[in-house]
Amino acid sequence: MTQKAWKVFELRIAKLFGTYRTPLSGISSRHTKSDTLHKNLFVEVKHKKKIPFLKLFKETIKKAREEKKIPVVVFVERNSRTPIVMCDIKNLKEISNFLKEKE
Repeated sequence: MTQKAWKVFELRIAKLFGTYRTPLSGISSRHTKSDTLHKNLFVEVKHKKKIPFLKLFKETIKKAREEKKIPVVVFVERNSRTPIVMCDIKNLKEISNFLKEKE
């Protein structure tokens, strides 16, 4: 029996972060509610046909390519101090090199 696509994707993401997929898919597990067993990161993996903000990200990718830049989208709710960053995971390390740490 082949594994479902979402399980395969969770395995791939877990491996990328140097860990394993949580058995029984997160919330059903007694280990953690995260989709991976990473000891420092809580990783939630979503594998869906449509993601509402994906259209915006695809448009950003196109514009970034025209300027030969790395696409990054930052979302923030009004009156919130918690911005959310969306990027291609293959660019994550390079993007992190551009961030300045506050001391």
